[in-house]
Amino acid sequence: MMMRNLILTWLLVLPILLFAQTKEELIAEVKANPSSEETLKTIQRVGGYDPDYKELRELFKGLDKTVRRSAQGKQFDYYLKRLENSSVGKKAPGITQLTPEGEPFSLSDLRGKYVLIEFWASWCPDCRRENPNLVKTYAEFKDKNFEILGVSFDRKLDDWVAAIEKEKLTWKHISDLQSWQNAAGTLYGVRAIPQNILVDPKGIVVARNLRGEELNTKLRELL
Repeated sequence: MMMRNLILTWLLVLPILLFAQTKEELIAEVKANPSSEETLKTIQRVGGYDPDYKELRELFKGLDKTVRRSAQGKQFDYYLKRLENSSVGKKAPGITQLTPEGEPFSLSDLRGKYVLIEFWASWCPDCRRENPNLVKTYAEFKDKNFEILGVSFDRKLDDWVAAIEKEKLTWKHISDLQSWQNAAGTLYGVRAIPQNILVDPKGIVVARNLRGEELNTKLRELL
């Protein structure tokens, strides 16, 4: 619990959405500053919305031991392990949170279907722009052994429910209303939204962060 609280505290102040630099420039910055704890934040920016834990792990391993063994270094190592544990080919970690009606609902309740775990929030502009695409995808595949499980990073129940109703998001929704401290988000290594995880009927992760027609193509292939 203590480690989780530490990583969540760091998450709240992490400037992960600063994309003024190219990925190549960020990687060069990481390699040029292996002895600075600030470099951990630069590695996070390399990952952006679609982090590759193998790439980030290699950059992390290149840092000085003093950085890797620091409190922030241990937090980052914990984050990388969460990414690895929810990567393609792994068994999707279990999730149980509450629906807007206050009833517990679990990822395992959808076992036997392909499930897109969609991490989002009503206050996230990129998430709201993505929702119409998801509505179209859901309309095409909902009767073909496919479901969406929305996991919200909202803190206010009313805002969450209003967004669901306004945009006609008729799939399953859950949240613990802890914003960036959402337990499922931490479990899946989610530090930027929107992000999603596609899970097969046996509960195995088959893809991460598929959007729009790329997601539709994958579903047509699978279904």
